[in-house]
Amino acid sequence: MFQLTRSVTWQALTQLRQQTANERIRDYFTADPQRFEKMSLRVGGLFLDYSKHQVSESVLAKLLELADHSALVQRRAQMFSGDIINVTENRPVLHTALRNLAEGPLMVDGQDVMPEIQRTREQIQRFSEAVRSGEWKGHSGKRIRDVVNIGIGGSDLGPNMACRALLKYRHPELSFHFVSNVDGAHIQKVLSRLDPATTLFIVSTKTFSTQETLLNAKTARRWFLETAGEDADVGAHFIAASTNKKAAMEFGIREENIFEFWAWVGGRYSMWSSIGLPIALSIGFEGFMELLEGAYEMDRHFLTAPSAENMPVLMALIGIWYINFVGAETQAIVPYDQALHQLPAFLQQLDMESNGKSVDIFGHPVDYKTGPIVWGQTGSNGQHAFFQLLHQGTRYVPIDFIASLKPEPGMEEHHFALLTNMLAQANAFMEGSHGGEERGDSQLDPYSCPGNRPSSVLLLDELTPKNLGALIALYEHKVFVQGVIWNINSFDQWGVQLGKRIAGEISERIDAQSQDFDASTQGLLALVRGHFQRGAADAETAAETASAPAGTPRRKGKPRQ
Repeated sequence: MFQLTRSVTWQALTQLRQQTANERIRDYFTADPQRFEKMSLRVGGLFLDYSKHQVSESVLAKLLELADHSALVQRRAQMFSGDIINVTENRPVLHTALRNLAEGPLMVDGQDVMPEIQRTREQIQRFSEAVRSGEWKGHSGKRIRDVVNIGIGGSDLGPNMACRALLKYRHPELSFHFVSNVDGAHIQKVLSRLDPATTLFIVSTKTFSTQETLLNAKTARRWFLETAGEDADVGAHFIAASTNKKAAMEFGIREENIFEFWAWVGGRYSMWSSIGLPIALSIGFEGFMELLEGAYEMDRHFLTAPSAENMPVLMALIGIWYINFVGAETQAIVPYDQALHQLPAFLQQLDMESNGKSVDIFGHPVDYKTGPIVWGQTGSNGQHAFFQLLHQGTRYVPIDFIASLKPEPGMEEHHFALLTNMLAQANAFMEGSHGGEERGDSQLDPYSCPGNRPSSVLLLDELTPKNLGALIALYEHKVFVQGVIWNINSFDQWGVQLGKRIAGEISERIDAQSQDFDASTQGLLALVRGHFQRGAADAETAAETASAPAGTPRRKGKPRQ
């Protein structure tokens, strides 16, 4: 059996880490004035500078060798051609087909999937144009003003992030709301601001069985009927993106308003499918197609560019260097663009749900680290929050800085300050402060910043649908490359399924004294059970009091302990 950590290349990288551990990034620039030119590249409207990493030329060469000796070429070709690479679920992985703009068939199990993808695109186009033009009317004949997407995980994070990132392209007469949390306060807050006559709900759930989404959807439907009237047409206000037509229709959604997608679309890769309907409603179908176009352009680059000039491959390999050889536990995502404030959360799911695995594709335990903990927030807010730890703390955290070059009209001064802050931070992380030089003191300052902290800078020419599509596809492929090299399945999520299953079991047994759970869970269940039983008793007492004739004495209950 092949063992990654015993391979010649892996052993060579381990030795290189020992040899280069004390090298400083800034010295690489002194030794090679062309380092920036050599370690930066452009794909369409994206520019990547990866020169500020503690990666020497010899390390990079050996990392590229690691990729060459992996199954990357084969697995990449299999993904794009529709072969089964999600081996635990026996499925192909074809989110790339959703943004495939090339002519010609794409065969899966002997069937060309492109015609059905095209039919769904046309359905999205017809519906989005009808809503945006005002042709689609609610039950009372009024046009739609508010769109509420009800989903969770990939059915929320992708469209939510994209709609917020592309807010300046939003239809001026439409507002968008995203409900994901099963906490009732979330949907209650959203519904309190809405008019049922002008609200459209999108129920986004692959199987139409996700507990959180269905509970929120049923609450929305109940609110709609209570406020619009029992005779109001649910079908005029509720649509679905789902693979389960039967369940959606039983909910009250018209068959023609169920937008299909397929088992080979993973949730965290689904924004390119009908799950992206809120994006098309917000920025228009043409804008949605530009999003797909940017992703398709990155797909072609990833598929055809040699590894040494391949943006996703290079980002993946640098990440592997830090995770497996330097000992980094986390990866910070810091967009210097307020419009991208949801991006860290989106990439957190993309990376951690994909590569948070401890067994390889054959089910054997791995003896090396896999996916990092991904986190972050926007700059310049982060400078006044967690950057202190990154500069002077004991953690070693690689950073991806992301920004767009083009400012909003009238905001040039703000945007210049934003970009210069980002560049200053990237420089400061690399350079640090040395001795007492800020005070003109040559003695060692114990409060100095050590520097030598690595970062990449990703610049978008402008935050457009096309460039956003390319950016998301870039990170998708980065995660895929790392999964291939680690020999894990990036497309299943058994931990997520475990949590869902146990939540269902607890819900079913909430009224029973079950010995199937540990003592802690049983004790906590007893507290929850007691609280809800008291709540039900209080509600019953209140109802009796409200219905009793005036002057009737209140029933005295046993005082609470």
